[in-house]
Amino acid sequence: MELEVKKLNALKKYTGTFDFDYSPESNLCLLPFCKIDGAVKVSGDYEIYEDDCVGVNLCISYKIVGQCSYCLSDAQDKINFTSEILFVPEKDDDNYYYDGIKINLKTAVDDAILISQPSVLLCKPDCKGIDVPK
Repeated sequence: MELEVKKLNALKKYTGTFDFDYSPESNLCLLPFCKIDGAVKVSGDYEIYEDDCVGVNLCISYKIVGQCSYCLSDAQDKINFTSEILFVPEKDDDNYYYDGIKINLKTAVDDAILISQPSVLLCKPDCKGIDVPK
C-alpha cells in the first residue's frame, strides 16, 4: 500500500500502476447492520510531477452486505468508486501530505471507502419497506 516515490524517481519511473487487495477495519462501514464483505480491490495509476507532487487516480471496488435499510431483508450492493488525489510534500489543507519519500495509500483508501458508501442499502431498487398488514 505504499508508493516509494524517492526510489521511483531514482529509477526514472515517473508513471506507473498499482493493484492490491486491502482488508479494511470493521468500523469503516457506516451503514447499520451491514459490513464490507471480503477485501477491497484497490487499483490505479500514479504520476510523479517535477515539483515532487504525486497525482494518483484511485479505483476501489467492494461489496457491502447486511440488512435492507427499508425492510430488513438480506441485501447487498457492489460499490465501484474512482477518485483523483494529489499528494504533496508540504502540508496544506486541500491535499494529502507525504514526507517526500513514501506515500502510504491507507488513509486515501479509507477515505474513499467512507465517501463511496450509499446512504441506504436496499434489497431491490423499488423496495417499499416493511409490509405491515392492515
